[in-house]
Amino acid sequence: MSILFEHACVLTMDGSRTVLEHAFVAVEGTCITCVGQSRPEGSFERTVDCTGKVLMPGFVNAHTHVPMALLRGVGGGLDLHHWLNDCIFPTEAKLDDRAVSAGAALGLAEMIAAGVTCIADMYMHTDAIAKEIARAGISANLSCGGVYFGAAEDFSPDRCGDCRNQQTLTERWHNFDNGRIRVDASIHGEYTSNAPLWRWMGQYAADHGLRMHAHVSETAAEHQASLDRNGKTPLQALDECDAWVNGGIAAHCVYTTPEDWTLMAKRDVSCIHNPWSNLKLGSGIAPTRAMKEAGVRLALGSDGMASHNAADPFSDMKLAACLPCGAGRDATAMGAWDALEMATVNGAAALGRTDTGMIAPGKTADLILVDRSALNMTPCHAVEENLVYSARPDNVVMNMARGQVIYENGVYRTLDLARIRAEVEQYALPLLFG
Repeated sequence: MSILFEHACVLTMDGSRTVLEHAFVAVEGTCITCVGQSRPEGSFERTVDCTGKVLMPGFVNAHTHVPMALLRGVGGGLDLHHWLNDCIFPTEAKLDDRAVSAGAALGLAEMIAAGVTCIADMYMHTDAIAKEIARAGISANLSCGGVYFGAAEDFSPDRCGDCRNQQTLTERWHNFDNGRIRVDASIHGEYTSNAPLWRWMGQYAADHGLRMHAHVSETAAEHQASLDRNGKTPLQALDECDAWVNGGIAAHCVYTTPEDWTLMAKRDVSCIHNPWSNLKLGSGIAPTRAMKEAGVRLALGSDGMASHNAADPFSDMKLAACLPCGAGRDATAMGAWDALEMATVNGAAALGRTDTGMIAPGKTADLILVDRSALNMTPCHAVEENLVYSARPDNVVMNMARGQVIYENGVYRTLDLARIRAEVEQYALPLLFG
């Protein structure tokens, strides 16, 4: 389908921090074909009047566990390790494919309405999640979160469930729909596995051209335990086993070191900052300003909605921009444009998706419209300031993923909310909580 967006305020996110007023953006099929302040020639199947609205790239949620929407609010007031071991892991042990599908659909509906067009998800029952992604229309990098608690000397990929899961997931879903769904290799964390699994995952990534997704240095205890066990930080321990051969994403990075940052920049490993989850669980504040200055790419994630409690990229941007300023007592530490880049073009690059994250001819049409005439966006002296510090998910009036309008004015085009609610309320929640 051909669509023309006209009279838009366009944030291109092209690296020059360009804002085009009264601009036109043409989309043909899945791609952007024209961007400028003159109307392109030709006819279009649909024309969208964007007067009073901002057209920008869709948000990339670069680290999430989307089915955990089912666990929203469980275990509040606990630190990460007590929260996981006492509340989350026992509940997750009851999950089946149907419940995971219900949770994934619930989380995706919330994200789509908030302007998310791409995610990097790590979770179990990943095939069920992939099917919901395929239905929803957004893009995703999926991973199973490799875990191995056995003795190192007993490791065998034939007997390790997550090695088999990795193989099956890659065979079924990698590059589905011309790359809309991709598969990453994954290591849940240094503390939930050991070196034989890291080596196997690293070699599998190398053999299949996959990037890596792992939790890294989320808490002080996790970081110190790795030093005690390995004499190395989590990131360095994984690197010694060639886990980062094709780059990837390291979630949290709260206690990473300058030596880690040098390694991350060298290996093309992006820090996925999850500020709300880290604060709510009392884990700490990632040193994002120092990481940025060291050449580490920063992107944003919500983490699971059990530790964030919402899928709200606007809130994530606002906190990501404000935290370094307050912590460092320096209002220049991080700004609105930095946060916008983390949520869009940096997130896309972190996932290895150089075809999206910005508005330019030839790029994939992952676009959202934000109403800047809303009361909370008025007046608008600087569009980037309003988007980061004033906007809310309910200001999103359209979500276009790969050239397909999947959400518009409160109406979902690919999801059946009645079905999703019924599955959550009548099946998933009774299964988990009785």
